[in-house]
Amino acid sequence: MVLDDAFPIGLMSRVEDASLNASAPPGQRLLDGWLIRLSPGKAKRARSVNAIAEGRLPLEERLALTRAAFDAAGLPLIIRITPFSPPGLDAALEAYGFRRFDDTRVMVHPALSDVQVPVLPGGCSLEPLPVEQFAELVGELRGSPQAQRAAQAERMAQLPVPCRGYVLRSQGEVVACGQMTTEADLVGLYDVFTRPDCRGRGFARALCERLIGLARSAGARVGYLQVDGDNTPARAVYQRLGFSDAYAYHYRTDHPSAQ
Repeated sequence: MVLDDAFPIGLMSRVEDASLNASAPPGQRLLDGWLIRLSPGKAKRARSVNAIAEGRLPLEERLALTRAAFDAAGLPLIIRITPFSPPGLDAALEAYGFRRFDDTRVMVHPALSDVQVPVLPGGCSLEPLPVEQFAELVGELRGSPQAQRAAQAERMAQLPVPCRGYVLRSQGEVVACGQMTTEADLVGLYDVFTRPDCRGRGFARALCERLIGLARSAGARVGYLQVDGDNTPARAVYQRLGFSDAYAYHYRTDHPSAQ
């Protein structure tokens, strides 16, 4: 969870705020400094707790109130821990028996003007999709259940910041997809996914380059994204584009099968 000294703390704080705005589900609410999110979609950022302030209640009481909200929604209680979480919360949750899982890296590109945006490979085209179609497409590629696809479509349609989904086609066939969310001079890349049988052919990089080009023309100067810490192939693609680790976060839960 250490912040990288290569990036200004103010920039990383802005990125964290932007990522929360870009994943905001309908009906989120505050409980004593905890941002409670109860979307049944795939993204854990939208179905977990983000501790954004110290709070005044004892941790045990806050956990009980939060658990009641998750139980009512039929979701396991999951808490996201970042470098911006209140000090001591991670250790306190571990003491309560909350296991740690899903190490995730936030990667940042501080100068998108340096990214080269070549023309797409021959036979390739980039196509914007309406929110509902994009959520259905990425859900189909991932094999997500219909409830998660519907939850993502609802969340994207109601975000407080602009977002747009795109599909990359090669010879008319869908090979990759991704979406970008913009806020001031920041752009976040999300749901970048390459069809399994098309991986290793440069489609993810071509897609990201085009999204960066579109965002840059609209005023974006800094890019960010989130990727599993153990997703070595994806991290390599983003590193070649000029992204590097800014900070890490993880989740904690006491539910035996939550993921």
